[in-house]
Amino acid sequence: MPASPVAEQAVEISGLVKRYGDRAVVDGLDLVARPGAVTAVLGPNGAGKTTTIECCEGLRRPDAGTVRVLGLDPVDDARELRPRVGVMLQDGGLPTGVPAAQMLEHVARMYADPRPLDELTERLGLGSFARTTVRRLSGGQRQRLALATAVVGRPQVAFLDEPSAGMDPQSRHAVWQLVRELRDEGVAVVLTTHLMDEAEDLADHVVVVDHGKVIAQGSVRDLVSSGDDRTLRLDATPGLDVVALTAALTADGPGVTTTETSPGSYAVVGPVGPTTVAALTRWLAEQDVLATRLTVGRRTLEDVFLDLTGRTLR
Repeated sequence: MPASPVAEQAVEISGLVKRYGDRAVVDGLDLVARPGAVTAVLGPNGAGKTTTIECCEGLRRPDAGTVRVLGLDPVDDARELRPRVGVMLQDGGLPTGVPAAQMLEHVARMYADPRPLDELTERLGLGSFARTTVRRLSGGQRQRLALATAVVGRPQVAFLDEPSAGMDPQSRHAVWQLVRELRDEGVAVVLTTHLMDEAEDLADHVVVVDHGKVIAQGSVRDLVSSGDDRTLRLDATPGLDVVALTAALTADGPGVTTTETSPGSYAVVGPVGPTTVAALTRWLAEQDVLATRLTVGRRTLEDVFLDLTGRTLR
């Protein structure tokens, strides 16, 4: 049997195309994930990120382009890759009639050197529902069990789909700490998430996907840095005239953009400075509107994501 290829990158995708009928869900996508790093793949619903990850997991065969995981083809070399790759599916993909502890023990027996189950059970708080069948678990409990089954075999690459979805804050931070430790052990972690704070906290490299293509990538610092741009956040009366507000803020200074991110919450993005704040408070006073919250800070990953992919619902 020939030796497995030695891969410099854990995951390499080049020109990936995947069609459903005549529609290209993934359209010429390139992506690289390296060992010992967390790569976050972000995108709106329908952007193509889940299909991309499924091609990496060998669940779908590409229509064009190449996908290599640890130097191997995820479909043709599935048997060789299986013990080296951990997969956490968003719905868990677990048999629903099996108790949680029994499920984890079954998966662990598939590997030559699994993680100690007692340690993993304690880390993810599985003991409290060890005897509960999968179908009776809450969404957060099922996610924790799915994560445990994905990492119990000490994978070299871990694909984590929405790893902390539905979890309470304590569980979420336990999951985040485990992901950091996987990275420090040299594992290539590829995660998809809709939680921008999760990506901002964990990711070494962020890839933003939309309409089947990579539209931006880099470190969190690279993506949120935009010259002198900052974000002014304001809570006040819903339905303020953001066009008039923007005009007032740009009358005597550099341009900014103003949006009502949710009813009564506003974001002013751009080269925000003392004159911007003064102009804002003056305009609010003229409208007889009292701000209940006013903060200024750097742009967040969520700001960047919305700027890149738009703010309209899909």
